[in-house]
Amino acid sequence: MIERFFNESIAVKQNIMNDVELMGLIYQAAQACTDALRNGKKIIFAGNGGSFADAQHLAAELTGRFLLERPSLPAIVLGVNSSSMSAIGNDYGFEDVYARELSALGQEGDVFLAISTSGNSPNILSAVTVAIEKNVTVFGFTGYTGGKLATICPCIQVPSGSTPRIQESHILIGHAICGYIEDQLYRK
Repeated sequence: MIERFFNESIAVKQNIMNDVELMGLIYQAAQACTDALRNGKKIIFAGNGGSFADAQHLAAELTGRFLLERPSLPAIVLGVNSSSMSAIGNDYGFEDVYARELSALGQEGDVFLAISTSGNSPNILSAVTVAIEKNVTVFGFTGYTGGKLATICPCIQVPSGSTPRIQESHILIGHAICGYIEDQLYRK
């Protein structure tokens, strides 16, 4: 079973690398993030469950460091303020927890990386709608079907239906984006 997990993970990543359109979309997301940071804007992340943890992980790579010693980069994760999240959830419903925060914090020129393995998380979909209204650039991170998310924004669709393989790939894609950002902004 352990070897199977490794083989499945390798196969998914190989399929990503062999998909020219998908790799092109990853480059577009990386360039959009780089341009936003170059223009004094921020990267905003959101996700649920394991994707919430992935969002925090990737934001930490930017506010801390990834591979290079460099200044901290502005990156935030929606939902990390537990008082805000519980108040919004109580007053408006869980579907609006990220949308309400994004409406307060998102600015034109920011980039929103919306992570949903299914592409059908109602709170992610609501936040993407707000981001589009505010002219925040949006990229979804999903699984192979893309779900509803793929109908409203460009989605990096991992070619797998397995949640663990999708999440592993989201982290790799996120790391690639962080590496690209550092390379473009700080490599001498």
